[in-house]
Amino acid sequence: MNGTDKFKKEIPELVRTHRKKSSLSQEALAKLAGVGKTAVFDLEHGKMTVQLNTLLRVFDALNIEVHFASPLLQAMKETQE
Repeated sequence: MNGTDKFKKEIPELVRTHRKKSSLSQEALAKLAGVGKTAVFDLEHGKMTVQLNTLLRVFDALNIEVHFASPLLQAMKETQE
């Protein structure tokens, strides 16, 4: 699964599940995150044009952490030790 497919499948599920478990409507989450309610709808439907800062604001409101992994950087760090 490439990055685009992963975005379209996993991010909508992640946002929707956390929002519902938090008993928030899309509108309430949007207000909490400081974004428009259309942005939350778009995220939950896998729209690819959502801005990164919007995604991060919604993640922050839902207490979702983002971690990046780079095999190249990891290998470079290991060789420097």
